[in-house]
Amino acid sequence: MSVLLTCRALSKSFGPRPLFRDISISFDDAERTGLIGPNGSGKSTLLKILAGIEPPDDGGIVSRRQLKLAYLPQEDVFPPGLSVREVMASAVPHAHAEEHELLTRADILLGKAGFERTDAPAESLSGGWRKRLAISRELMKEPDLLLLDEPTNHLDLEGVLWLEKLLSGAAFSFLLVSHDRYFLENVTNRVVELNATYADGYLSSAGGYADFLARREEYLSAQARNEQALASRVRREIEWLSRKAKARTTKAKGRIDEAGRMMEELSDLKTRNNQGASVQIDFSATERKTRKLLTAKGVSKSIGGRKLFANLDLVLSPGSKLGLIGPNGSGKTTLIRLLSGELEPDAGTIVRADGLRTVLFDQARLQLDKAATLRKALSLNGSDTVVYRDNGMHIVSWAKRFLFRTEQLDMPVSALSGGEQARILIARLMLQPADLLILDEPTNDLDIPSLEVLEESLADFPGALVLVTHDRFMLDRVSTDILALDGHGGARPYADTAQWQRARDDSQRQTAAAARAPAAQAAKPAKPAPGAGAAAAGKRLTYMELRELEGMESAVLGAEEELQSLQSHMNDPAVLADRHKLTELCEKVDAAQQKVHVLYERWQELEVRREANEQ
Repeated sequence: MSVLLTCRALSKSFGPRPLFRDISISFDDAERTGLIGPNGSGKSTLLKILAGIEPPDDGGIVSRRQLKLAYLPQEDVFPPGLSVREVMASAVPHAHAEEHELLTRADILLGKAGFERTDAPAESLSGGWRKRLAISRELMKEPDLLLLDEPTNHLDLEGVLWLEKLLSGAAFSFLLVSHDRYFLENVTNRVVELNATYADGYLSSAGGYADFLARREEYLSAQARNEQALASRVRREIEWLSRKAKARTTKAKGRIDEAGRMMEELSDLKTRNNQGASVQIDFSATERKTRKLLTAKGVSKSIGGRKLFANLDLVLSPGSKLGLIGPNGSGKTTLIRLLSGELEPDAGTIVRADGLRTVLFDQARLQLDKAATLRKALSLNGSDTVVYRDNGMHIVSWAKRFLFRTEQLDMPVSALSGGEQARILIARLMLQPADLLILDEPTNDLDIPSLEVLEESLADFPGALVLVTHDRFMLDRVSTDILALDGHGGARPYADTAQWQRARDDSQRQTAAAARAPAAQAAKPAKPAPGAGAAAAGKRLTYMELRELEGMESAVLGAEEELQSLQSHMNDPAVLADRHKLTELCEKVDAAQQKVHVLYERWQELEVRREANEQ
């Protein structure tokens, strides 16, 4: 284990507001680190500093000699006019590798990422496939350390599982920013939270996200106990000082100085312990008593001639919470537009309760006027007062509930971060009492503390909820039912994401087995044509050759399985990241292919001789 990169007393501010101060931390080649923290703590900025894109205000970075570092930003930008394959090839200067080697490596990585057409224009890809391409492009650089900023953004659940598999088998070290808690648990062996709550500006914990939660609770409890103990000591010192003891002796003067130091330390502790403010989210329901808010029966919908779902039945009642999952383009957004009344089904009926009040969270955030001020966006009309649950509240207090500072109220929405814009939408939804709450990807850009509060509010919401998200933790915590769309017209219910994933894995194994079946059938050579093998007809099969022929089908299938296993290893990130391993494996694949070829020829020869002898 060796250190790849060390940060020494890094500090960075955004205008007058400090993001972090005096951060000193190292990353080694055995670590797969998840970086978390509240919005505005500086996670993305720290990654940019490590990548050399932004300079720190103070401090420095020391890295291992010839460290190969790659960086995946949140936004996926590709040179215009390039195909998928050309984007990959352009990731590495041709001076560093032969063109055919680059293209071979690109094709292997693209195949592993699921791309079927490598000549497609990169700019035509959907958000999820752009993300896959952006990740694959960074892997072309064969990094020692890969920095990933929100790599699950725009990926559907299939994409997230693909990325989990890729990173779980990675031969390189990585540091990633993510708010996906299952993802963090499954791929990391170290979690670091960047937060001013901690004395060092961060808390590092070995293990996955669950281990981090236990470590954080232990740290914060100890810090709270330390504050209480220090507060008691400071009270005693204040009592002593109030007796107006004269600092005539060195001992007394030292005690006065120590009391001042303890007061400063207590103030610092209180500030750190109060850093953990969270968004206050609580959706309002109309408290309608209707048993069925919405009923969909036999609903079908096609887009552009492609069937998204057919004969779909749904009943949404107060307290029901439906989670929608499926690949990008499977029809999740179309279905919620049908439920909200924006679209009409091709077939079937949707019956809504009289006066049903539906509130929609739009993942595209089209409801936000980016030119409006935060004040206007939060209050819906620019007023200094909002009405929440029939009570008036000043806009400053309402803004603080969502962690906005007073000086931000007159800023344009466009100047706010993605997480802050998501909090504006949530604040607007809370001002609209609803029977049916529809949330389309509400987790994008929200930090983990905000996600936890959002989950609590959704779990307590008494109306009906339809939730579209790739956050499995939220789905499992909130949903009472899960509906999975497959993108081919099918829709199946599941109890939780684990049941869906087991069904998905079983389906993939069955598909792979079905694909192997024709090859096994083809392993039996065709009956020779009349006259074939005449030259060998006079040579009868020996006893050992007859035994060889009997076991030939099994031998061929075994050799094909060995070849398939070697070929699957070529998609292993650990192999792809090591040129020597890849070359060695390619040689093994060639040898295995030759072995299969030789076995088929031998099988054909033995069959020809047997048939000829029997005629």
